[in-house]
Amino acid sequence: MNFKEIQELIRIIDRSKLAEFKLKEGEFEITIRSQKYYENKGVPSYAPAYNPPPSYNPSPTQNQQTDPSPMSSKPAPSAESAAPPVVASGLLEIKSPMVGTFYRSPSPDKPPYLQVGDTVNQGSVVCIIEAMKLFNEIESDIKGKVVKIVVDDASPVEYDQVLFLVDPNA
Repeated sequence: MNFKEIQELIRIIDRSKLAEFKLKEGEFEITIRSQKYYENKGVPSYAPAYNPPPSYNPSPTQNQQTDPSPMSSKPAPSAESAAPPVVASGLLEIKSPMVGTFYRSPSPDKPPYLQVGDTVNQGSVVCIIEAMKLFNEIESDIKGKVVKIVVDDASPVEYDQVLFLVDPNA
């Protein structure tokens, strides 16, 4: 199945009353879920589209922008001036680098990576975000004490959404 056929299939599913559609042809397998699927599961509605800023660079120090608008005309901060965003109370934010589902632990039977009060170091894994059946370990780009976990486990997250608040002075 080629890309255009997949796009057409998505359009057809979107216009239909189907909540979920699965197709398997040999080794190829695809699952398409419409918004109806998530509404039936009681998952809060969110926009699954991924629209990175025009100057998107996945390095942890350059994916922070003050204007969350993907169509912002502001240039991305340079490597020298880029720093984790500071909230009014002096706390730093760890944000999601992608759209997906947030998980606090590596598997349901394992303990969470972080609890409130834990110390996080630069480069340590803080959570997993599942995107398109791929489980991505998210590493911290800051050091400090976790003050608040902003997102509930197994919740959908958006690009640049705050996941954790960290006190760098603790």
